[in-house]
Amino acid sequence: MKPSILITAGDPLGIGPEITVKALRAARVRRACAPFVIGDTAALRRAGWTPALCPLIPADAAGLASLRPRPTAAGGRASLAAVLLAVKLMRSGFFQALVTAPVSKEAWALAGAPAPAHTDLLRLLERREPLMLFSRGRVNAALVTEHTPVKDLSRRLTAKLVEQKAALFAAALRALGRKRPAITLCALNPHAGDGGVLGREEIRVLRPAAAALRRRGLDISDPLPSDAAWAAHLRGRGDGLLALYHDQALAPLKVAPGAAPAVHWTWGLSFIRTSPAHGTAFDIAGRNKADAAGMTEAVLFAARLARPHL
Repeated sequence: MKPSILITAGDPLGIGPEITVKALRAARVRRACAPFVIGDTAALRRAGWTPALCPLIPADAAGLASLRPRPTAAGGRASLAAVLLAVKLMRSGFFQALVTAPVSKEAWALAGAPAPAHTDLLRLLERREPLMLFSRGRVNAALVTEHTPVKDLSRRLTAKLVEQKAALFAAALRALGRKRPAITLCALNPHAGDGGVLGREEIRVLRPAAAALRRRGLDISDPLPSDAAWAAHLRGRGDGLLALYHDQALAPLKVAPGAAPAVHWTWGLSFIRTSPAHGTAFDIAGRNKADAAGMTEAVLFAARLARPHL
């Protein structure tokens, strides 16, 4: 039995409709799942959707056809409405996973969205703390904080938050088949603080959190300088790397050797959610130039996670 996968087509003025349709046409996707799409009907039709491809649940917005690809309130309202409807449908129990095409944070702000992006909105709607993860081949990286400005990191990082995210990470890795996952914890400061000379977050927050997690039976390292942590993980050490902030994970992940596209996924919700690890690409939207490899991989990854729940 194939899992039923719900897909939101993202900002209708971006590449979301195009990569959604291209992914749906992939033979691997057709074999792996039964897809359903939520999005703007006109945008999806322009991208090549037909009823023969999969069922469509409309989330339409007036006046989009006259707008050029860019962040707009209309596009933000359409993509936000699709995600809000998707969350309601996921709670019905009919679908085994949700895949979200890219949205524009700027467009959501123009539309008055209650949160800046998918993960923030899902946290609000689900009333639980999720974990943002990225997987690319055997590389797995998770974030303690997501869209936190660098200047606020020291204040935001607490031992409680690190412990919470590490426990979620371990559960997510177990869902990938790692029976006793080993996690490498990144430091915040250069040289892991160098004994407190370059910052004390490692002494004050990160080492105590790691020690507490080990007492609970979790295999996690003390904080390592992020360059050393990434070098070790790329050589095959450990099952996952726990980064403290967005670019500490994303920059190395995206330039790491290998052809496989990265998949962004969220763990800790009441349902499975994945997405491609890229944005709306307004500059190439509507030109049939978008590469759907990331979207295809996100759907396949969601189907893989969903199979044990059938």
